[in-house]
Amino acid sequence: MNIIHSKKINDVTVASFDESITKFNAMITEETKIALNDLFKQTGTQVIMDLKGIKYIDSSGFGVFLSALKTAKNSDGTFKICHINPDVMELFKLLQLHNIFELCNTLEECLKSPH
Repeated sequence: MNIIHSKKINDVTVASFDESITKFNAMITEETKIALNDLFKQTGTQVIMDLKGIKYIDSSGFGVFLSALKTAKNSDGTFKICHINPDVMELFKLLQLHNIFELCNTLEECLKSPH
């Protein structure tokens, strides 16, 4: 089973977790990290991570997102996150990560925001 699915909308790659996954934890971080890093193989890649259905993220999951953001910046790309569950958003705020990532309510909002 693929943990991460991706599709192209115009020049943007939208990545999302498989519907069966509700927790982004240490059990799936390595596979997720590899899948996200693969998306940034080309310079200037724009990726939106759609968290629809994700109800919990642990510290290893946030670590993968930080790694993806660093990879994006190093390759002149972007990494945005949308559809964040209210409980997960509380974790982003608690960890002060809402100041580091570009977070959007909807996929459309992420697609419209400047690169």
